[in-house]
Amino acid sequence: MQRDQDQQTSATPRRAALVTGASRGIGRAIALRLAADGFDVAIGYAGSTARADETVAAAREAGVNAVAIQGDVAQPQDVARLFDTTQQAFGRLDVVVHSAGIMPMAPVAPGSLDAFDQTIATNLRGAFLVLGEAGARLGQGGRIVALSTSVIARALPGYGPYIAAKAGVEGLVRVLANELRGRGISVNAVAPGPVATELFLEGKTEVQIEQLSKAAPLERLGTPEDIAGAVSFLAGPEGGWVNAQVLRVNGGFA
Repeated sequence: MQRDQDQQTSATPRRAALVTGASRGIGRAIALRLAADGFDVAIGYAGSTARADETVAAAREAGVNAVAIQGDVAQPQDVARLFDTTQQAFGRLDVVVHSAGIMPMAPVAPGSLDAFDQTIATNLRGAFLVLGEAGARLGQGGRIVALSTSVIARALPGYGPYIAAKAGVEGLVRVLANELRGRGISVNAVAPGPVATELFLEGKTEVQIEQLSKAAPLERLGTPEDIAGAVSFLAGPEGGWVNAQVLRVNGGFA
């Protein structure tokens, strides 16, 4: 009986996930958590091949398959290639997590237009392309998760371009969930509070970091693994009835 169960388990194909922005920070933690959950994972990245390869190696230590795929999420041909390569590598695609993003600090002012355009291109146009491609390719039981931000509710100075883009992402998530009605695919967003990543810490003083670490009632910065756990829930069997929601994983920050 045990041998029959083992044979049945070994014959069950692993599910496959594509994670954008997965060479570092939150995206890397998400990819490694999904690998630990038993997913084959595609590591989407924009720049650092060395970091992407390190993430692939770490994912493979969990006993799954992993590949790194370079691409700019703001470019339709790159996004299509991300999906094509993932499906070719694993023969299937079950979960798409869109984590790629940038966070330049800039005021709402005419001189910030370049920062605004860059942020919108990567964070909002990129989400539109990745979510749209995911909606076109996933089948019954598929899961789509986009990363937003809990900073939206705080409206902190200097975050204008970033908040504008991420508010748009939350809108896209809700609309896409309705557009995929009847196909058994869930679409959700995870909105982290302050998380101790390179992206978050860059350009901030020690005083700013200390203030933000005390802003939540739990009085600490989040970790990438905190966010990865929430994504794991949404991608797993327990998250199947959650749809068109924004899960704010922030320690009570907002």
